[in-house]
Amino acid sequence: MTAEDWQAGGFGLYVHWPFCEAKCPYCDFNSHVTRSIDQTAWAEAFAKEVRRVSNLVPGRVLNSIFFGGGTPSLMLPSTVQTVLDASRENWLWANDIEITLEANPRSVEADRFAGYADAGVNRVSLGVQALRQDDLRRLGRLHNVEEAQTAFEVARSVFDRVSFDLIYARQGQSLAAWEAELSEALAMSVDHLSLYQLTIEKGTAFWDRAKAGRLKGLPNEDLAADMYDLTQELCLAAGMPAYEVSNHARPGAESRHNLIYWRYGDYAGVGPGAHGRLTIAGQKFATAAERSPGGWIEKVGCGTGDKVFEPVDREDQAGEYLMMGLRLDTGIEVDRIHKMYPGLLGDEKVADLVDLGLVWKTVTALGVTPKGRLVLNSVIAELLPG
Repeated sequence: MTAEDWQAGGFGLYVHWPFCEAKCPYCDFNSHVTRSIDQTAWAEAFAKEVRRVSNLVPGRVLNSIFFGGGTPSLMLPSTVQTVLDASRENWLWANDIEITLEANPRSVEADRFAGYADAGVNRVSLGVQALRQDDLRRLGRLHNVEEAQTAFEVARSVFDRVSFDLIYARQGQSLAAWEAELSEALAMSVDHLSLYQLTIEKGTAFWDRAKAGRLKGLPNEDLAADMYDLTQELCLAAGMPAYEVSNHARPGAESRHNLIYWRYGDYAGVGPGAHGRLTIAGQKFATAAERSPGGWIEKVGCGTGDKVFEPVDREDQAGEYLMMGLRLDTGIEVDRIHKMYPGLLGDEKVADLVDLGLVWKTVTALGVTPKGRLVLNSVIAELLPG
């Protein structure tokens, strides 16, 4: 039996919890603030959707589960348990399955960590975002620095694997200030860090402030590029090289779930606004769920939470693999992308990018150089058809 293409990347389940206590001004994710949540109703809806999707692709080995949001640490451990139980009915868990839950680093949520571990969660990703109090306030975060540090220590005592996020290129941040802050983060004995440059996304409060001229002190492009370069240098020296554009890990501590995305495997997306890619009878399908929480619950009650379920043609598959795979330090497999769309990587175009020092190429793989990562979107645009 010939292996299907998705098996090169693996198979995962993404569960989107759409609720937060407050909306951060930089966030463009599908998140909503509400006073009361019927956890039982949500647990049942998630479980029903997991069962529906697992009936589409039964018998698979599930490599990872990721609870994202929103703020999944607002979920009760019993809600998480219900979802995990449903995922085992038609799928086989890999022996080394990674089950990640995103969490706010607040004391009230850290108190739930033991309950999540008992339910089966074995990795936590903390949304720390900054180790400076003034910046946490500007970013709209509800925790303080001390809470974040305490939550991290609690997480380390409960889970074998803990990651946290930081945002840099913030308002008024200097290169020296970022160096000091990142050095503090690296000294906290972490094995995985997600380090994102602040971007001003349309539809966010920061976007509105920027358009009105009220978002002062953002670094210019040169300073932001220097911060990126410094990030690579410090993390590499600390034994945590970038395995993806914004993600750094000690060898073996990479996020297995996110690697499924970047290696273009299959993943089921469950929850309001969740996206998925599922291969059924050799055809890859793109799925997207209803975005509004109330609308999603209603649709699930009628049989499916999906709003979109459509085939992805071979050219689009190749384009998606290219966009995701070039984010990785290992790049993409040349033979694999040629099977999807033989004419995608023109020799002359690739040679020009190699000459410019933006990409590297071997007999089996194509990847982006450190210089190319600074202009990754432009490199991808050059390689995409049309």
